[in-house]
This record gives sequence, structure tokens and C-alpha cells, in this order.
Amino acid sequence: MLVSTSTVATVHASKYLQQLCKHWSHKFSVEFTTETGRIPFSDAAEVAFVADSAALHLTLSVAERSQLERYQEVVAEHLKRFAFREELRINWKT
Repeated sequence: MLVSTSTVATVHASKYLQQLCKHWSHKFSVEFTTETGRIPFSDAAEVAFVADSAALHLTLSVAERSQLERYQEVVAEHLKRFAFREELRINWKT
């Protein structure tokens, strides 16, 4: 598995985590609380979230390198859509 992470500075981390998880819960077996979340996109790709008072921590795991950029973009775009009132910096590290 390839792992990519990002720490996104925001005081609304828990809110965004919950919005993302609820959004994808109709398609995937999502698990979440106010502080952690997990979205299994498939057997070969998932994203996990940890929210604290200063940031949302993202951990993306994929089986194939060819999937990495696609899932990074999907997760980032959805997060930016929910956080339209602030400009988030989402920098992935592999």
C-alpha cells in the first residue's frame, strides 16, 4: 500500500470530517466520530481522518501508484467544497 498524508490547518476540522463522512456514507461503509473517520473507497483505497483543535489530518492509502493522484484530487476537492468559506492548503506528502 502507498500512503500519502496531509495536515490541513483549520479550526473546523471536526465539522469537515463529519461532513465528508456523511457525504460518502451513502456509497461506502463509512465509520466516524467527531474526532476520527474512515472512508473505504474500495478494497484498494481508503482515506482516514483525525481532527484536532487546529487541523484535519488526512491519511490516504492506495494499492496502486496510478490511483494516488486521482484519490488525492477527489479528497481535496470535496474538502475544499465543504470549506468554501476558508482557503485551505492541502499539501500531500508521500
